[in-house]
Amino acid sequence: MAIDEKNEQAAAELPAEHFARRLAQLEEESQAASEKQSDRGKLSARERIEKLVDPGSFLELDAFVQHRATFSGMDARRPYGDGVITGIGRVDGREVAIFSQDFTVFGGSLGEAFANKMVKIMDLALKIGCPIVGINDSAGARIQEGVEGLAGYGEVFWRNVQASGVVPQISIIAGPCAGGAVYSPAMTDFVFMVEGISQMFITGPDVIKTVTGEDVTHEELGGAITHNSVSGVAHFASPTEDEMFDHVRDLLAFLPSNNVDDAPVYEVAEDSDVEIPELDAIIPPNANQPYDMHDVISLIVDDGEFLEVQPLWAQNIIIGLGRIGGRTIGVVANQPKVLAGTLDIDASSKAARFVRFCDAFNIPLVTFVDVPGFLPGVEQEYGGIIRHGSKLLYAYCEATVPKLTVITRKAYGGAYVVMSSRSIRSDVSLAWPSAEIAVMGSDAAVRLIFRRDIAGADDPNLRERELIDEYKDLFATPYQAAGRGHIEAVIHPRETRRRLIQSLEMLRHKREERPARKHGNIPL
Repeated sequence: MAIDEKNEQAAAELPAEHFARRLAQLEEESQAASEKQSDRGKLSARERIEKLVDPGSFLELDAFVQHRATFSGMDARRPYGDGVITGIGRVDGREVAIFSQDFTVFGGSLGEAFANKMVKIMDLALKIGCPIVGINDSAGARIQEGVEGLAGYGEVFWRNVQASGVVPQISIIAGPCAGGAVYSPAMTDFVFMVEGISQMFITGPDVIKTVTGEDVTHEELGGAITHNSVSGVAHFASPTEDEMFDHVRDLLAFLPSNNVDDAPVYEVAEDSDVEIPELDAIIPPNANQPYDMHDVISLIVDDGEFLEVQPLWAQNIIIGLGRIGGRTIGVVANQPKVLAGTLDIDASSKAARFVRFCDAFNIPLVTFVDVPGFLPGVEQEYGGIIRHGSKLLYAYCEATVPKLTVITRKAYGGAYVVMSSRSIRSDVSLAWPSAEIAVMGSDAAVRLIFRRDIAGADDPNLRERELIDEYKDLFATPYQAAGRGHIEAVIHPRETRRRLIQSLEMLRHKREERPARKHGNIPL
């Protein structure tokens, strides 16, 4: 039916009849979309919203919006909503702005009306101060609308930047996300992907094959596991959409709605600050023996509940969200089980971005340190470890939220300084008796300093061991640092949770002023 004929039909109907017919058309389109997506093993755009929000809480906006394109017969198909559902819902009773792209409508492609709906809901989120959750399932810009699609993406990108650090932004990749479309999720705070369904790439396998001759599948190039374990673009991977939406709800429960609100506070048991004897046995007697820092974190956070972020990428550092005393904290921790906990390019970038997120949303930072240094090697130096490592240093120096540091074992050289040390303004630095705070490891230091002494000894091996023991007693302990005020206390590991709860309470109203400026220049 042509547009003029539709208008004549609408004019002949009573308002109630006209409204009922439009509602029926909406329902029919929604049902058809659900069936098409089900055949592909995917949820529909509307079903995804229902999985995310509290039952019956979604308030849809702009349901009757239609595109205005006429090229290539587009005026013959003008579905309501134009391929994206937008509105406000509630997650655990708190408002969340949502857009959900519908792949069954023009492949989820973005045109003028589509983009206008997205930016309108993003603008509303900033006005009311609520998180933005974008569900992406799109083939890219709508070719039939030419530059309007490209301009639409620009409007979305601009709002991603304006919302950054103001409200949390979460991207869900629930299908293809290719070309310029990937830059919007990349600028958001967290990216969720589903195995076998989600795909992200700038150029697809066919173009790569033509240009470079490389043969790669869609899943290998831009699937969930690739971006969670290799590129670091994504933060979470789930085997199913249902599990993914559960994880999104879990994440939102840790976050404030905006940068002036506090994160939700939960009740904790009255005896939650008792000592934890199990922590005393965590550190192996051999300083070179690894242990799992996850064990430390799970014993200290409330109920052992820790939401690890990017668990598959740069595993030599752990980042994530937990609670202590009912309040959200961000955790950054070296992982001795992987690369001995050294800092490398990926680990530095991973932690730096998370530190800046926590600082933007007033989430206190707790850092667990067991770091022997930066990862050595030509590949790291050529790759820019100096620049990337300074990202983490910059992020900690820039952060004004409460910063607590616990040194569990090794804290050597520049890597010790970078990991939220007292000199870069940690508010409270604690150390376990097993802590080794020094410029470098005892063995390397002795061989460097006393090279001639050892070489001239009657028994070089015996002399070396004597000097190493002497160096350890003097420097590879927490007591020299404590004596100079670089750490506030040496504590039994079992006391750690209680001391952190007390310190966080003390710092609840921390205020820190910085020099007036437009913005700093982080070494990107």
